[in-house]
Amino acid sequence: MPTDSANPTHLFEPITLRGLTVRNRIWLPAMCQYSSPTGTGMPGDWHLVHLGARATGGFGLLITEAAAIVPEGRISPQDAGLWNDAQRDAWRPIVDFVHGQGAAIAVQLAHAGRKAGTYRGFVGEPTGVAPASAGGWEPVGPSVLPYPGLATPRELTTGEVAEVSRAFASAARRAVDAGFDTVQLHAAHGYLLHEFLSPISNRRTDAYGGDLAGRAKLLLDTVDLVRAELGEDRPLLVRMSATEWLDEADDSVDPTVRGLTLNDAVTVAGWLAERGVDMIDVSSSGNTPARIPVGPGYQVPLAARIKAELAARAQSAGASAAGAVPAIGTVGLITEPAQAESLLVTGQADIALIGRAALREPAWPQRAAHELGLDWHTAPYPPQYTRGRW
Repeated sequence: MPTDSANPTHLFEPITLRGLTVRNRIWLPAMCQYSSPTGTGMPGDWHLVHLGARATGGFGLLITEAAAIVPEGRISPQDAGLWNDAQRDAWRPIVDFVHGQGAAIAVQLAHAGRKAGTYRGFVGEPTGVAPASAGGWEPVGPSVLPYPGLATPRELTTGEVAEVSRAFASAARRAVDAGFDTVQLHAAHGYLLHEFLSPISNRRTDAYGGDLAGRAKLLLDTVDLVRAELGEDRPLLVRMSATEWLDEADDSVDPTVRGLTLNDAVTVAGWLAERGVDMIDVSSSGNTPARIPVGPGYQVPLAARIKAELAARAQSAGASAAGAVPAIGTVGLITEPAQAESLLVTGQADIALIGRAALREPAWPQRAAHELGLDWHTAPYPPQYTRGRW
């Protein structure tokens, strides 16, 4: 429980992960912006203003949109990237501005896998597979199985899969050089790392397929290489989809139909913890169409289950394992301050990630501070904005 009378909330308690202390537990999740000049992967003015506004708005840590580790890892031709040094240099002033507002910043590293090479789908623009004439390319995946409605991917060879891990590590090195406080590996929403985890999309028979351990090999190998690039002081974050929302309670259903289950996700989360992952951002779905029970906080029970299981395992292992439990974040229609605060008070999560509400309201944390009774002097206002305080 918080003890500082000037900071009477859980949301506004700082949190420390390795050598990084974040000023509060209201974090901005990665959200696609599709606003880089076509084919370049370069962040620019849009990214500075988008992220800068949320930094001045009081978010504790901001996670960039997915930055592709290789050109063919982009979702669309307008995706940002971190596969070359020019992109690294373009991220630096954005990172510096965010730091100047007292916020921390992570880059989400990603490979879109079989969902790559599509139009960005802005209103009034085409949707679906982008042809080469529009900047598209052939996607790759764990197996020759397309996402419904998209192009059939080319199956990566065993050697190419190993190269994916090295590409993530190279991008992580550029992230460190650009000044990012941490990186997040995107293992959710049907993109490449998730595709390998799920038996829906992974039918391989080599070391990267088969049982859950085989399907998790790419993710775990990537964690090991990226962890080494980050060093001991920078934390490592992973975003994962905890379920496909497909008949997972019925063990009689073929796993290739049932997909990744919450029980699987708990196991993978344990492996991530053992390898030094410091925070798991729990989301869901994205690898195949499903009927999802969308509603306020609909993914919170997934995060709560993973948090409880990891804590129980650490407790049974003894005091030496207590520090190995990663922080757990939850996301998905968390829109009101009291709702977000309750998730932390009840121990369902350690961090609340505010996505769509943050697009509508870049200063959401400032309103939250007011509604939760935080003294405005300690609320996350930049000095220039205190006259507009709640």
